[in-house]
Amino acid sequence: RLGAAGVIGPALRDAALKADLRFRSTPPSPPASSFIERKAIDAVRTELMSTLGVANLYNLDRLDLAADVTIDAAAQDRVVGVLARLSDHDAVKSLGLVGDKLLGAEDPARVAYSVVLYERGADRNYVRVHADSLDQPFDINSGAKLILGSTAKLRTLATYLGVIAELHREMAGLPPARLRRAAAATEDPLRRWAADYLAGAGDRRLQPMLDAAMQRRYSGNPGEIFFTGGGSHVFHNFEKSENYQAPTVEEAFAHSVNLAFVRLMRDLVRHYRAESGERDGAPLGDPDSPARAEYLRRFADQEGRAYLGRFYEQYRGMTPDEAAEHLASRIRAIPRRLAVAFRSVRPDATPAELRDYLAARLPDAELDDDDIAALYEKYAPKLFSLNDRGYLAGINPLELWLVSYLQAFPDASRSQVMAAGEQARQHAYSWLFKTRNARKQDIRIRVLLEEDAFDRLLQDWRRLGYPFDRLVPSLATAIGSSGDRPDALARLMGIILNDGVKLPTTDLARVQFAAGTPYETQMAYRPERPERVMAPEVAATLRQALAGVVANGTATRLRGVYAGADGAKLPVGGKTGTGDNRFDTFGTGHALIGSRVVDRTATFVFFLGERFYGTVTAYVSGPEAQHYKFTSALAVSLLKALAPELKPLIDAPEGYAALEQNSGVRQAINAVPLSPHQDAPPGAPRSGSSTN
Repeated sequence: RLGAAGVIGPALRDAALKADLRFRSTPPSPPASSFIERKAIDAVRTELMSTLGVANLYNLDRLDLAADVTIDAAAQDRVVGVLARLSDHDAVKSLGLVGDKLLGAEDPARVAYSVVLYERGADRNYVRVHADSLDQPFDINSGAKLILGSTAKLRTLATYLGVIAELHREMAGLPPARLRRAAAATEDPLRRWAADYLAGAGDRRLQPMLDAAMQRRYSGNPGEIFFTGGGSHVFHNFEKSENYQAPTVEEAFAHSVNLAFVRLMRDLVRHYRAESGERDGAPLGDPDSPARAEYLRRFADQEGRAYLGRFYEQYRGMTPDEAAEHLASRIRAIPRRLAVAFRSVRPDATPAELRDYLAARLPDAELDDDDIAALYEKYAPKLFSLNDRGYLAGINPLELWLVSYLQAFPDASRSQVMAAGEQARQHAYSWLFKTRNARKQDIRIRVLLEEDAFDRLLQDWRRLGYPFDRLVPSLATAIGSSGDRPDALARLMGIILNDGVKLPTTDLARVQFAAGTPYETQMAYRPERPERVMAPEVAATLRQALAGVVANGTATRLRGVYAGADGAKLPVGGKTGTGDNRFDTFGTGHALIGSRVVDRTATFVFFLGERFYGTVTAYVSGPEAQHYKFTSALAVSLLKALAPELKPLIDAPEGYAALEQNSGVRQAINAVPLSPHQDAPPGAPRSGSSTN
């Protein structure tokens, strides 16, 4: 028909008619592809999906587009080549990755590495290298919540200096006498120090105050028991010699002294807690504080929700009879306790039903009708509060309430249970509101005050790029318990390197649609407006502290390694972190009785000169991690080994990427369109398709 209509010529028509067509019953297998070689490409394709609002990669590959990206193809290839060799023991040894605090006799192939390098621009930051050695779609740099250890001290220090800067703004103009009165009146240790400092300072500018704040000292003594995270905790330093020191904040950061930063975090918590007390009225120490009762109600609801959720998981899916039976199995088998439970969950049952219930569970009990009648009347639900009935039955009153509720609503959802149990949660904690329990009240209020402080801390961390919606409300957050992501740490480093201004980061420069057709369209990257999130003096102080880590701290292996095109040594700084993520179980006296290893990480977030910054991460997942003893020195050593591979990129002139100032930034490499059935060459900075 196409031939008859003149759409195709006779030769093509005849060839098509002679063709032997064989239809597949299944789609062809995709060509073998290394995820290691495609990490940069896949990251770009993911950003394209987000930018263009495309639902999936299949739809993206049906678009006629080509994308210019910011990845430096040559540097990407060189770094990927190094990472591909790291599964071989001889290769890791030749690169200097074997030794004390590095790799030993363990299998190097189980260690995955991530290297990401960014370059500052005038109005945006560019991704130059995005590589990892994990041959899976999972992206170590941005794909998970990892315990990155002492890198959290960088976030803690940034918040600390930010608080000092805020106190300076508030108090720098006050006269000395007023400052001394403020210092004497406050329970906030940071406000007290700031007021004392300003009262005696000849130079009240911010930078000298930040410098002085870096010289404050904190003890490294691990002997103190800290009440945090709802209980008592102890912490340890990495080096035993640190136990007997009282380093300055600057020294503690350079040498990563855990106990000093735990105490610094405690001062931040006390600062935020004091601010809340001034705003809401002190709930501690004042039994008449209006805020006290509100905190107790909040605690009752919060902890009650936790217990209800736990009980709901136990009873979900049971019939009313099964739920009542399960409840009975959890109660000590004596008539009084069983009678209380039965009357609570079946308030309309008759004495005869109570008799049968007890007889089934206490076959040897000698209970006559008078005994049954007495139990029935004495433990009528209306005679006792929910809390008292829980006490009499020897079981959590909320479990008693839940089973009673499920008798009437066996198919209730979790949200329905939580909504219906609002008053029950308050009744279950009625004992807590009695004034004779003031000490118990204070303990629970302290838990909530600490949670509120960490909510305030979270606001600051998220402003600086922290990627998660919650922090663990514990002083252990200062040493990494709340987790992080390498790309989020790099975002913070970019802010610090850019004098406290947050710029957007991209690996896309330009997207071209339907090239060579009447519908050809070009889309240039338009960055978001820069946002100042940190005082420039704070950023400068952080850069100096980061440089100290390389100059005389935990990253001295990198000292003097990187140089510019003129041969001059580049200023280099960073923060190390070792994550030993495990579930530990402790017994009496803090004795360790069990441990399950989850993973191990080594991370170094860094800057190289004034233009480049990034992260290097080593990662072992699963039980095998228990055999590895490497520290953050492994990440530092890998960055050292990569110096020859990164030098051509670092030596390139500043702004070499800015070829079109008015239509977005394009890298001086060609973007080659991909067909849906053709992979890009390894490391090539290409994305998209041009087949339709």
